[in-house]
Amino acid sequence: MSINTPIVEGFFDAATNTITYLVADPATGAAAVIDPVLDFDAASGRTSTASLEQVLARIAERGLTLERVLETHAHADHLTGADEIRKRTGAPIGIGSRITEVQKVFGVLFEAHDVTADGVVFDSLYADGARFSLGALPVEVMHTPGHTPACVSYVIGDAAFVGDTLFMPDYGSARCDFPGGDARTLYRSIQRLFALPPETRVFVGHDYLPEGRADYRWETTMGAERADNIHLGGGRTEDEFVTLREARDATLKVPALILPSLQINIRAGALPPPEASGKRFLKLPLNAI
Repeated sequence: MSINTPIVEGFFDAATNTITYLVADPATGAAAVIDPVLDFDAASGRTSTASLEQVLARIAERGLTLERVLETHAHADHLTGADEIRKRTGAPIGIGSRITEVQKVFGVLFEAHDVTADGVVFDSLYADGARFSLGALPVEVMHTPGHTPACVSYVIGDAAFVGDTLFMPDYGSARCDFPGGDARTLYRSIQRLFALPPETRVFVGHDYLPEGRADYRWETTMGAERADNIHLGGGRTEDEFVTLREARDATLKVPALILPSLQINIRAGALPPPEASGKRFLKLPLNAI
């Protein structure tokens, strides 16, 4: 195994089609968790840490040292477990620096007076090109907006964790109709990813079974994405992609968990502050999105 090859394990959450990644440096045992899930039952309003327990148990089983929790963006389809992991382990939470733009929009929407649009609830705000190490592994943060303005991808050794920017080649790319999203911007972000070496391992944030495939997948290569991605592969032009993406977005429903997810995720996974009774509440703004 190359010294620049992390060990990657994916944990698939069937309720939200999300993959949480445990990424470890084989030389030192230093590890990061990317896009952890806090389970949420919308009907009962109950949260659960069942998904997190699997990841934390695996870290303990392998004797790894958790150094970071990394978010690719503020997700609209699942609640993040980042704050719960931070409370239990002390591992700091990192996210793209433009999360402040997302906090500004949704802090106002939810009248979340405890949320300040400065990112302070996160421990590290990464600008484009930021670099750090995970044990002996080099990490580079690439700003890849388009799905949201704050999206980033993490290139860790020979692996790229692209969040919702790209999906498996037979499923395509992220929607761009959320506030601050833009199809043309997404196209240009993906061209930056396509410039990575073709052998780069690509780990996507979700998998939704496309017609003709019966098994969930979340690993591919940048060469396969560049050649075969159904939305961008084979040299599709920017204008062609924008037309395709915007037409597809016009047919998509609002994600089922967008309102609870964003209230939690702009707080880095913390629940809203308690009311006088000690109870915590999520808000459901009517006719607002």
